[in-house]
Order: sequence, then structure tokens, then C-alpha cells
Amino acid sequence: MRRTGSDCTLISWSGMVHRCLKAAEVLARDYEVECQVVDLRCVRPLDTETILASVAKTGRVVVVTESWPFGGIAAEVLALITSEGFQHLDAPPKRLCAQEVPVPFHPDLYAAHTPDEMRIAEAVLDTMAF
Repeated sequence: MRRTGSDCTLISWSGMVHRCLKAAEVLARDYEVECQVVDLRCVRPLDTETILASVAKTGRVVVVTESWPFGGIAAEVLALITSEGFQHLDAPPKRLCAQEVPVPFHPDLYAAHTPDEMRIAEAVLDTMAF
């Protein structure tokens, strides 16, 4: 658990954790939305207990990854949440992934390719509005 909150859970790992933490700060400061940030740190074995406890606490979840949406860790995390924690959800779980294109080398294109703090905050606000 990298940050506690009561409104929405942000789940991520690796480099996206830092962007989730920055987005959580912006959401708390500008929108009074307190996000709990879960850093998976390890995806095998998956920390199912922490994930499900956080979802039970907040009722909303956004999984953020810098990989493509099809067949990734984010899909497995969402499968776990919907199969074992569905009763705790107050809104549909959301997955925020990289654009489904080849990974660009140029820094400007790479920045547009992966989720940034603004896109993460928008995904959380969309989930909160449900």
C-alpha cells in the first residue's frame, strides 16, 4: 500500500506507480477525491488479499499499466476483482493501458503512448461519476 484513501483504488506496478501517486495527489488537492494506491511490486504470486481488501474499502478501482490492454496483468487483476470481489464494487472496474500501437522511441510519442497523471485522474473521475 503506497497511499491510503477511501474513494477509489488505483492498482499498478513498476513505473506507473509513480504516476498513480502523482495523480492521487492532484485528485486529492483539486477534486477532494482520496485514492488508495496499491503497488503490486510482484505479479506472481499476485497479492490477492491486498487487492480485494482495498476494493472492499473503496468500492471503485482503476488498474493502470503501461502495457497493451489485451492479455496482460491488468486483465488478470480485473478478473480477480470481478470474480472474487464483485459484491464490493460500486462502479464498473476500469483498466487504463497504453495505446495499442507499437511502442514509440521518440520521447514525445512515448509520452502520448502511455498513461499520464491527467489520463489517470480522468479515469478516476469517470469511475467516481458512475
